Amino acid sequence: MTRRILLVEDELGLVMTLSDRLTSEGYTVESANDGETGLERATNETFDLIILDVMLPHRGGFDVCRDLRQRGVGTPIIMLTARGQVTDKVVGLKIGADDYVTKPFEMMELLARVEAQLRRATVGGTLSTEVYQFGDVRVDFRRAEVYRGQDAVELSAKEFRLLRYLIEHRGAALTRDELLNQVWGYDAAVSTRTVDVHVAWLRQKLEPNQRHPQFILTIHGLGYKFSP
Repeated sequence: MTRRILLVEDELGLVMTLSDRLTSEGYTVESANDGETGLERATNETFDLIILDVMLPHRGGFDVCRDLRQRGVGTPIIMLTARGQVTDKVVGLKIGADDYVTKPFEMMELLARVEAQLRRATVGGTLSTEVYQFGDVRVDFRRAEVYRGQDAVELSAKEFRLLRYLIEHRGAALTRDELLNQVWGYDAAVSTRTVDVHVAWLRQKLEPNQRHPQFILTIHGLGYKFSP
């Protein structure tokens, strides 16, 4: 199945160059030339990956990334920018980007990062096109919606990404450090207590009895495991 990539970039020469190269690699490429259009297309259409420039007219890339995550859109995002400051990279990754490439870049490097994000997104199967159910909970990965019985469950973007990662790696013992790296998207000196807090919130919203969880299990001295 051909992977769809949304390229949100206002530099038309770069759009043409990237579109041609990605198309030659077998991807289907759609483009948006401003942040507002990119946000609406990424929200309302299905893409496998978003390449998002930081400096965009109408709405900046940081704002687009943050708004997508707040709307529950879990599509992998690679941010593309001329900025090289470490602080910019940290900001982008903290608000939900999955990777960050600084211009000018080698095309092979960008292609490798695209492949890595697509590979990571499909670990455990093509869940982005499926509905997964456990107990009375139903998770719609395409729509980024969660239901418990007939009632919609409101999850934050990070809660949804954490739940998705746990389900994709169901049965595996996952360390807190791995969850922090893979779900939060950066390796920073942040307390793994962050993971514990988000797991507690998921249990409160999804487990029949959060004190005695049936699905999101604690592996003492290590981390957590999703047991369907």
